[in-house]
Amino acid sequence: MRQFLKSFYKIIILVFVLLSSVKQYAQHQSKMEVAVNVELKTLNVKQDITFFNTSNDTLVSIVLNDWNNAFADKNTPLARRFSDEFYRGFHLAKAIERGNTTILNLTDSNSSALEWERTDKNPDFIVVRLNQKLLPGEKIDLHITYISKIPSDKFTHYGFNQNGMNLKNWFLVPARFENHRFIRYNNFNLDDIANAASNYDIEIKIPNNYSITTDLDPVSKDISNAAFSTFSFTGNNRTDFNLIIEKQNNFKSYDNGTIEVFSDLKNKKISEVQKALIIDRVASFANNFIGKYPNKKITVSQADYERNPFYGLNQLPSFISPFSDEFMFEITFFKTYLNNYLKNTLRLDPRKDNWVYDGIQIYAMMKYMEENHLDEKMLGRLSKMKLFKSYNITNLTFNEQYSYYYMLMARKNLDQPLGDPKDILIKFNEQIASKYRAGLSLSYLDDYLNHNIVPESIKEFYNLNKTQQTNRYDFEKILIEKSPKNIDWFFKTIIDSREIIDYKFTHVSKTADSVQFSIKNKTNIYAPIPVYGLRKNGVVFKEWIEPKNPDSVYYFNRKNADKLVINYENEVPEFNQRNNWKSLKSLVITNRPIKFNFAKDLEDPYYNQILYIPTLTYNYYDGITPGIRFHNKTILDKPFTFDINPAYSIKAGTISGSSAFSLNQFYRNSTLYNVRYSISQNYFHYAPDATYLRLNPMVQLRIREENFRDNRKQLILFRQVIVNREASAFITDNSKPNYSVFDARYVNTKTELVNHINFMTDIQFSGGFGKVSAEIEYRRLFENNRKLNLRLFAGSFLYNTTNSDYFSFGLDKPTDYLFDYNILGRSETTGLFSQQYVNSEGGFKSKLNPSFANQWMTTLNGSYALWDWVEVYGDVGFLKNKHEDIYFGYDSGIRLNLVPDYFELYFPIYSNNGWEISQPKYNEKIRFVITLAPKALVTLFTRKWF
Repeated sequence: MRQFLKSFYKIIILVFVLLSSVKQYAQHQSKMEVAVNVELKTLNVKQDITFFNTSNDTLVSIVLNDWNNAFADKNTPLARRFSDEFYRGFHLAKAIERGNTTILNLTDSNSSALEWERTDKNPDFIVVRLNQKLLPGEKIDLHITYISKIPSDKFTHYGFNQNGMNLKNWFLVPARFENHRFIRYNNFNLDDIANAASNYDIEIKIPNNYSITTDLDPVSKDISNAAFSTFSFTGNNRTDFNLIIEKQNNFKSYDNGTIEVFSDLKNKKISEVQKALIIDRVASFANNFIGKYPNKKITVSQADYERNPFYGLNQLPSFISPFSDEFMFEITFFKTYLNNYLKNTLRLDPRKDNWVYDGIQIYAMMKYMEENHLDEKMLGRLSKMKLFKSYNITNLTFNEQYSYYYMLMARKNLDQPLGDPKDILIKFNEQIASKYRAGLSLSYLDDYLNHNIVPESIKEFYNLNKTQQTNRYDFEKILIEKSPKNIDWFFKTIIDSREIIDYKFTHVSKTADSVQFSIKNKTNIYAPIPVYGLRKNGVVFKEWIEPKNPDSVYYFNRKNADKLVINYENEVPEFNQRNNWKSLKSLVITNRPIKFNFAKDLEDPYYNQILYIPTLTYNYYDGITPGIRFHNKTILDKPFTFDINPAYSIKAGTISGSSAFSLNQFYRNSTLYNVRYSISQNYFHYAPDATYLRLNPMVQLRIREENFRDNRKQLILFRQVIVNREASAFITDNSKPNYSVFDARYVNTKTELVNHINFMTDIQFSGGFGKVSAEIEYRRLFENNRKLNLRLFAGSFLYNTTNSDYFSFGLDKPTDYLFDYNILGRSETTGLFSQQYVNSEGGFKSKLNPSFANQWMTTLNGSYALWDWVEVYGDVGFLKNKHEDIYFGYDSGIRLNLVPDYFELYFPIYSNNGWEISQPKYNEKIRFVITLAPKALVTLFTRKWF
């Protein structure tokens, strides 16, 4: 017995030691002494890191994240990310606005210097080489002295501003260790730093006229110094924390007894009492739905929200917002609170496993809306206005908008798998579409399982994160174990692929009491789908089916249903709902009747929509040309679109207009991702007394890189341009009025803020000529913010039997015989409209003689920025005409590059014509570029998203 007790005590002691040791080195320890210099925007830091090797590996080096140093210069991975997304602010910023980390000293516990490395390729983490190997279960102390220069908050919303500093990722911290290696992530402005959990003790000294707000726990405050105050804070098991230092404290405290919330969210139109009630409701929901927050405090800042806003109509200015101020604050606070709640508690890899964060967040938001705002519409109060009653967008509930934002990308063939790492997602997917689809997917799974399994799994997974580092597979394991059905398809298809779901009815028959149907799986991807029976638009039955076999036939009790609908309430993120209806009525002309809507609308799967809107165009010969446009282009792309725009030319007094019909074929798993077949027609005046009719059947093949973030795009185009022109007394160039040209073109473009390169080659054949041309354009924004633009063009006729210059290469202006450009006065040779510049063919700005080449032409156009949008330009070139010597041309001048390719002015100075600036009628020599087409201008704002 004594021996037994002795052995028992040994076991107890061993267990106690093991548990104690796990607790002892479960988290690293980090102690910091920080002195804030608000004038220099720096933090002087003395930091002691106790690193515990909790792995089973022997370590010879340690990786410390140093994301503040990502702001050091214009060549870091972060800077290149900004350039990829066409953000100019960082490249054009002053040196004082950038940030960096200067390490002054790094030693171990024996005061022995440690070697460390930070490469140009990876400036945002350092590798510390240990003097001795660190065995499993051992620890090492690192002593580091460094200066963190804080960047401006205009880049990421975190950093310094006029009121102080909002600090994020400003200190050194051990990187997450997983699968026998440290996670080495660059800072891409994605809020996904992979820090290891640590316990923090911080002593920070700030000027007395500043205050400090943090989600760390306060320990003490010392104001013995007249100029500075010293604060002490602590926090356990943290991967990150917030520090906001302000001259004017904008944060308010809201304490509901369970958690203290510090927030500076802007909304002056609701009272503090209203805010407190909303915050309590949100905090209580999160506590009940997800789990108890382990820390005492949490910060919810305006900067947090602006980094991850709720994209939708509630981003509109308050004076046109369709939502009440109270609801706006609630949805703003809830999204930001939930984001911080999950980021601070889930111990996932935030880049690799990001879909779990997004899925839980959006799914919780959907449940919150069902619980608190079930009847809220996507358009808010506008849904109640009779003017908008016929629009589908007014009938959608608030939660239904998530599906449309995801589908916006799926229909463009730009959606990406939810399981992809965050850094390879294009911006729209990273911030909007993939987030929303992740939440929709969990809602879909919950609806299918119908046993409250997803909410219970979220709670269990949340609790697991309190005790260990986790990954997505921990969450998936919990879901699988709780599910009564096999849900492997969910992870394989919904999470880890970009396969789309699309079902349609193939056969439906009915009796008075029953209905029989079969389903076609258009994409051959297995996924359960619900089928509804409707009577007078009310649901009479709902059944989930699992169409594993393509020839399955289903029988249901009819229950007086007059319609069968697949996925009626859009539980499943289905690609196309327009083919989901079948009427059970005896006489039916179409399952989807026609509906006319003014302007624009969301796609309505229950109707064939025709949209109409007034139009207004202009050219010199037609004058102001009002018209009305009929089309079927809703916000979501469709395979087949039509666009018919009859118009009336007021100046000419005749009917004009245009039309286009196109068919898109998308390839989901190929770099050739889109083939577009189209035919367009234009009928306008090309001279004061003559019209033209252009028919343009065309096939376009679009190619992209396997990496969707790569900005390289390729286009292969084949078309036949058929032009019929009326004879004009004003045109005497002997060209045939009617002609047809076959055109084949290849375009390869790679564009970003700093570098842009575009290559194009073109070959044309017609009865009277054949020609080939190529051009390459290069733009470079240098580190000194100077810009260089170069363009090389070369073109040659293969044969040319024409007797005019109508089809010749133009030195300073193309004749545009294919009618591709929006030229306001295409036949003008004098006056303002003749001064419109088109960057094509020769690309010269001065009007020289000869101005056409009927054999070959080679030109080089260049410009260089002197200051901001003021540039100096120069053009040189050779051209050859039949029976004439080679002509060498040149010109130079000043270019005002106000909006590149959209609004520019050219002022010639010197050319073959001499000093043009001193010659008579100089104002007639000035050239201009102007783009009035809204579609072209929209690309300026959308390119950073797609």
